[in-house]
Amino acid sequence: MIEDDQSGLKMAECMLEFEERSSAGRLNTNRDNADQGLAKLVLTLVELLRRVMEHEALRRIDGGTLTEGEIEEMGETFLKLDNKMVEMREIFGLKEEDLNLDLGPLGNLM
Repeated sequence: MIEDDQSGLKMAECMLEFEERSSAGRLNTNRDNADQGLAKLVLTLVELLRRVMEHEALRRIDGGTLTEGEIEEMGETFLKLDNKMVEMREIFGLKEEDLNLDLGPLGNLM
């Protein structure tokens, strides 16, 4: 039970502020924009996986476990994926920052 003092008021203000901040980055998947909401979710996951793969590739390059040919092939693959991501964002009217979902108190996804 919240007592009738300033702590209850402060808690309510914090909850409202959190709701306002967190709803800005949420997926809005009503019937009118279900395609765009799904595209945003899928592209966000693909972007997250791409960043993880790039990080792993750089670790392997720094570790000297890849040949020059493998490094070249990986670079070309990441470039193609980046170009495809730009194309897909344009198709669905999304910007790069749209793929950075707000996870509330955990911060942004990327």
